[in-house]
Amino acid sequence: MSQITPETVAKLRDMTSAGFLTCKKALEEAKGDLNLAVEILRKKGAATADKKAVRNAKDGVIAQAIQPGARVGVLVEVGCETDFVARNEEFRAFCDEIARKLAENPAVDLETVRVAQVAKMGENIQFRRHSRLEVAGNGMVAAYIHTGAKVGVLVEVGAGKEATVASDEFKQLVRDITLQIAAANPIAVRRQDVPAQIVEKEREIAANSDLVKSKPPQAVAKIVEGKVEKFFKDNCLMDQGFVKNPDLSVLQHLDTVAKPLGDEIVIRRFLRFQVGDAPAA
Repeated sequence: MSQITPETVAKLRDMTSAGFLTCKKALEEAKGDLNLAVEILRKKGAATADKKAVRNAKDGVIAQAIQPGARVGVLVEVGCETDFVARNEEFRAFCDEIARKLAENPAVDLETVRVAQVAKMGENIQFRRHSRLEVAGNGMVAAYIHTGAKVGVLVEVGAGKEATVASDEFKQLVRDITLQIAAANPIAVRRQDVPAQIVEKEREIAANSDLVKSKPPQAVAKIVEGKVEKFFKDNCLMDQGFVKNPDLSVLQHLDTVAKPLGDEIVIRRFLRFQVGDAPAA
């Protein structure tokens, strides 16, 4: 059993926005397990789903690099100890250079430059993670780093024709999709891409929530399906409301762009890095 301390209660409050006493009681019921306490609060209606879980609190930035031709892209998280260094222009330039090196050569040895930067900055610097997307067939990769460099996105979007990829409409769509992913934080492109165990967990939470207590079975089934449907609309990119026009889903917006071009446009995959999401080293 994990020890329940004021710090643990405060962490659960940060994760759920529930009250202090409510969090303390949930932790006691969960025997100190933070993730189980979140689940207990959700079933009681005292918290919403939190995709963040317990984050690594260390500082850092997200950087990106796109190779000429927009067919290869890299996203990297570089960690440091303080926000002071994370905001330093020289450190930001160093991170951009690391992304460029990884885009050029995924197997590049970066330890020497890391050690040199540690000496220069006076802080421990870590390459926490990096991922690379390379286009197969017609398409392009694009990246977006949100203000402050705490969130970064890399996406691959494909089309049937080369002319579509070269069009201004396609390029604008891809830029808009990077903004969508940064702002709305989806967990999958399509609902069928969500792991079955995650969907079943949402069903279980909905079926055991206070909302369905004393309801007849038919009503419970409808409520559970409604909750799962909302989960998909909140968390699956194609089901989300388009950030520039929430009256349309992202899928509907794709269709409005693709139809005049006489083509099919497909969001193949994406990455979304947020500082602190990577497992602690």
